Amino acid sequence: MKRVSKVLTALVLGTVLAGLAAGCGGGEKKADTIKVGANLEMTGGSASYGISSKNAIELAFKEINEKGGINGKQLELVVADNKSEAAEATNAMQKLVSQDNVVAVIGPNLSSSVIAASAINNSAKVLDIAPMATNPYVTVDQASGKTKDFNYRTCFIDPFQGTVMAKFATAELGVGNAAVLIDNSSDYAKGLAQFFKENFVKEGGAVTAEESYLQKDTDFKATLTKIKATNPDFLYVPGYYQEVGLIVKQARELGMNMPIAGGDGWDSAKMPEIAGAAALNNTYFSSLYSPEDSSDINKNFVAAYEKAYGQKPDVFAALSYDSALLVAEAIKNAGSTEPAKISEAMAKINGFSGVSGSVTFDDKHNPVKSAVILEYKDGAQSLKTKINP
Repeated sequence: MKRVSKVLTALVLGTVLAGLAAGCGGGEKKADTIKVGANLEMTGGSASYGISSKNAIELAFKEINEKGGINGKQLELVVADNKSEAAEATNAMQKLVSQDNVVAVIGPNLSSSVIAASAINNSAKVLDIAPMATNPYVTVDQASGKTKDFNYRTCFIDPFQGTVMAKFATAELGVGNAAVLIDNSSDYAKGLAQFFKENFVKEGGAVTAEESYLQKDTDFKATLTKIKATNPDFLYVPGYYQEVGLIVKQARELGMNMPIAGGDGWDSAKMPEIAGAAALNNTYFSSLYSPEDSSDINKNFVAAYEKAYGQKPDVFAALSYDSALLVAEAIKNAGSTEPAKISEAMAKINGFSGVSGSVTFDDKHNPVKSAVILEYKDGAQSLKTKINP
């Protein structure tokens, strides 16, 4: 028994020493690495967005690391899949800040998901920057009206996007009346619809019909038939590409040939696959970015993204790339990996140049940015016009 005990003691001691050695090695690796989380839609109905975001963030971090990293340390990306659902986004945020110990988080892209998860990152005092979440309550607490200390975004907000499309419809397309079809399960869609309607009426337009659907619906013909009966000149559908593609396809099949428009949730390479290239003619959407932008920083980004992934970047890629650069800039300026200091440094960023334009945060942690109107022509996106704030 004594001999066995000695053997066991030796084994335990060896295991402990090995663990300590591994722990020291891990500590050294950790000291040279800065973990940044990505709470993204890698699966589920909005997976196209998350994949674009992940690609762009990885590209940005690769470029930064090849130049020596930030403050002598390499950036390490930790991705958590939120499955395109608000509840899962909360779980993903909890994992990133509590288990993975990231110093900042990029994403989600969906407004509902960011709003749901914001309680987690704010409680943990960890910065979260949303590339494409446009609802005003992403960065502002709805109950108190106060700015959330640790939530930022890289995109403009719904009031501006809704206003832009209302002005485009009346001034550029000469639209007198419009119908609205809303994803009633989406804070993003409801926000855009509200601001579009308010500003469309202010511009002299009239709303002939307002109908709704739910995420994952696939048959819209009965609702579209009701809308068609009101004879609108224009149909505004501020939803996400999965349902929007089917709505456009089915509207055209019903002989609804009026202009159809929406917001940046339309921006996906899968839209032509779902709707059909011909059905997308005479459709438009507001966005923050066009790969046709002629700035040098954008040209370099487009070339690098195409080389890495074999396709042009969409708006989710562009805004995620800028989000990654902004996080890196905040870490550099903070001179620290302490999350609270990184958030303080983010708030002070002024005149940062990204592929989607200049970024200066206002007191609600929103950037003031221009918008673009993109048009689908035979399945391909084309820059129609640019609208400044």
